Amino acid sequence: FREITIAAGTGTGRHCHHGQLIAVVKQGEITHHSDTFPGGTRTFRAGDSVVEGAGYPHEVRNQGTEDVVLMVTYVTPVGKPLIEEDLSQCE
Repeated sequence: FREITIAAGTGTGRHCHHGQLIAVVKQGEITHHSDTFPGGTRTFRAGDSVVEGAGYPHEVRNQGTEDVVLMVTYVTPVGKPLIEEDLSQCE
């Protein structure tokens, strides 16, 4: 479990996860860029839950003017990183 802050105008960079990620947006608004959504994006606001499955590349961006705070739980296999930035390792 981690609390993550994404500053205004920044993002996570394109990455994937080896396991599942479950998050709640505590503050702000994020835009989630992924081919899994119709049109390629979905917006999540304070109070919304975000569930990311294993293996698909995506990026989260804070396109707003205030910091975004996420409360994140990772369900990741032992020995795997929480975030995989080498997209060739995405399943």
